[in-house]
Amino acid sequence: MSIQQYQATYIQSNFADRIGGSNYGKDTSIYKFEKIKRAKAAAKKDFPDIELIDMGVGEPDEMADAGIVAKLAEEAAKPENRGYSDNGIPEFKVAAAQYLKEVFRVSGIDPETEIVHSIGSKPALAMLPSCFINPGDITIMTVPGYPVIGTHTKYLGGEVYTVELKKENQFLPDLNSIPEDIARRAKLLYLNYPNNPTGASATEEFFTSVVEWAQKYDVVVVHDAPYAALTYDGLKPLSFLSVPGAKDVVVELHSLSKSYNMTGWRIGFVAGNPLIVKAFSDVKDNNDSGQFIAIQKAAAYGLSHPEITEQIALKYSRRHNLLVDTLNELGFTAEKPKGSFFLYVEAPKGVKGGQRFESGEDFSQFLIREKLISTVPWDDAGHFVRFSVTFIASGEEDEKRVITEIKRRLSDIQFEF
Repeated sequence: MSIQQYQATYIQSNFADRIGGSNYGKDTSIYKFEKIKRAKAAAKKDFPDIELIDMGVGEPDEMADAGIVAKLAEEAAKPENRGYSDNGIPEFKVAAAQYLKEVFRVSGIDPETEIVHSIGSKPALAMLPSCFINPGDITIMTVPGYPVIGTHTKYLGGEVYTVELKKENQFLPDLNSIPEDIARRAKLLYLNYPNNPTGASATEEFFTSVVEWAQKYDVVVVHDAPYAALTYDGLKPLSFLSVPGAKDVVVELHSLSKSYNMTGWRIGFVAGNPLIVKAFSDVKDNNDSGQFIAIQKAAAYGLSHPEITEQIALKYSRRHNLLVDTLNELGFTAEKPKGSFFLYVEAPKGVKGGQRFESGEDFSQFLIREKLISTVPWDDAGHFVRFSVTFIASGEEDEKRVITEIKRRLSDIQFEF
């Protein structure tokens, strides 16, 4: 039976309103990442002999460190590691606490009560609203940004209030712009620094102001920090938990996906306020049975070797330098971020004597279809595109080749800004 035939049955009317109710599956709008996927497929079909340079993917281009892989293989062979891990093993929690202390200068974290593992950051973001949001409650989010915590807030009958990240404010949210009644009703504030997609980094002063704001309005802060250890040019990795008073209001989500090239391994941790960690652990215990113990042990090995991340950061820093210089030569206003592997630049208004771009999406589609360069558009707060320096390249010479090829493809036109 086809999807269309099933839509004529009672199943269609039984879908929950949160995913569309009786109209589920009938929406003809296309999500932007699906548009990118389709445009990439069309470009490859039309130009099969030309390399498509993928600068859009937000996923590391290399394998995890050989030591981490070897540790997984060793631990996976042990019969005592075969069972449920539930809310995690002590070895991983201790390694996470030590990692916060060594890399981020966060002291006083109790691994038993203030850390719990998660199967990556995404499930943690999905579950945290269940700890706090009742119908009518508010989650405050920044845009552009990662929508998962907002999606689950809405699933629970809550509301989402958005604050724009603007260039003139260094892509930090202006919390003073939030109306008093919204702040009073809010339960959660979601932040993400270094930021996806803007690449912006927060400061201790900003985090301190967030603590004061959260205490004033009784708001729990969720800081999503998967890129926190990927910093450049002498900037020290910064944890929200290193700010005095942060643990009174904050939980911070760390992930090994980006900082250790372990996206598919699905391992991270939630740290901070012990009561929030306990509530999350209880909700988590009713959602999953924990990550494979061998993966937790391999991750603990990785956390005890932060030099692995330092080498990854050096690669991304080098690639950022190449890309920023090239885009600026082409007329863009590109500024190297202090963290993350994303470069966020304003889209041009058009091509001199040619096509006009009304949005970042227009420009992104042009790059894919006409130049076989894939990026991600963001039109939530201005017209921007996001480049990622996780493009496929084997070594420094190949990195230079890829960036040189981008310059060659874009040098035959003049953009208007």
